[in-house]
Amino acid sequence: MSKELIAIIEQIEREKGIKKDVLVKAVESALLSAVKRVVDVKPNERLEVKLDPETGKITAFRNNEQITNVDFGRIAASAARQVIIQRIREAEKEVVYDEFQGKVGELVSGTVYRFEKNNIIIDLLGKAEGLLPKSEQIPGEQVRQGQRIRAIILEVKKENRGPQIILSRKHPNFVKKLFELEVPEIFDKTVEIKSISRQPGERTKIAVWSRDDKVDSVGACVGMRGGRVKNIVNELSGEKIDIVRYNDDIKEYIKAALLPAQVSEIRLDKANKHAEVIVADDQLSLAIGKHGQNVRLASKLVGWELDVRTRAMAEQEAMQKKMQQQTPGVSEEESKQELKVEETALTEKAAQLTIDSLEGIGKKILQNLETAGFKTLQDIATADINALTSVKGIAETKAKKIIAQAKKLLGKS
Repeated sequence: MSKELIAIIEQIEREKGIKKDVLVKAVESALLSAVKRVVDVKPNERLEVKLDPETGKITAFRNNEQITNVDFGRIAASAARQVIIQRIREAEKEVVYDEFQGKVGELVSGTVYRFEKNNIIIDLLGKAEGLLPKSEQIPGEQVRQGQRIRAIILEVKKENRGPQIILSRKHPNFVKKLFELEVPEIFDKTVEIKSISRQPGERTKIAVWSRDDKVDSVGACVGMRGGRVKNIVNELSGEKIDIVRYNDDIKEYIKAALLPAQVSEIRLDKANKHAEVIVADDQLSLAIGKHGQNVRLASKLVGWELDVRTRAMAEQEAMQKKMQQQTPGVSEEESKQELKVEETALTEKAAQLTIDSLEGIGKKILQNLETAGFKTLQDIATADINALTSVKGIAETKAKKIIAQAKKLLGKS
């Protein structure tokens, strides 16, 4: 039995990867429990069992004195068997826990084994089972039984039935690990991932930087004909990926992060890490993105609060702030009302300016303009050239000059 026991221990060591000394201690503990059932041990006595890992010889000691009248072969074959099996199972669980605990944050592959409610159980190459909870799955993703799947190890918990390995396909680091796997330049640290922001199932922005001037960081990630990034997109079930070139110049970095939108101007508040981003009217919706997705991901990527607006919006807000500063204690609603009144007053004033202010226009032409219904500068400034050229004495060139002069005078009003 002794030699057979050592043979079993060595076989388990090969198959399960459990170290021999761990198994020997487990067997010694199991044998001790069995020996206590057949040996009368007093409360003040210390019982100990030793297993020789080479010969398999089992020896028991009471207060350091060897016990000779115990049939260890019979004990090992009967009473201790179930305990030994249990201890080996516990040792195996400990090995699995230690192995996967050391891989937290790493990428693992497995096969979809079964579904438990909304959770997915993944067979990790026969070594253990991983749990992919609903909360860590990519929204809207459909998987089938037997499908090969990748995920990162999020957490490893100790439980009575064995270690529970929690997986994630939703964490931003999952995308990061896929890039490390797919792009050799990232794996060998020639290209560095500086930042990543993600809305799982929809879009990811990833900022990359090259340590070698000869290596294009973005090109390396995209790959030949987009092959590398395409493989990652397929793994993510079609999730869009924006690869952004990192830049130490925060303005250039913000511009790259907000692509495909084109930025006109950026005003920085470095103390509060706040940036006011000015875009053209036709770029506003593109910069903000669907439900604010583009600007939100860009903001998270660069680590700055980004406030995207058009120039007109920025100027209007600046005017409101100016009015509030001039009239402290006035509410925002009151300021808006005052601004509206002021704008109305300016419009009314402009409407009242007569065409007498125009220079280089003779009395006869002024009279003809009034007869045609052009009585104020506002009428002239908003007039169509054809309408003005229909007035006697005004040619096309003259009409353009009159309109330009009217607009200039209104601007000064």
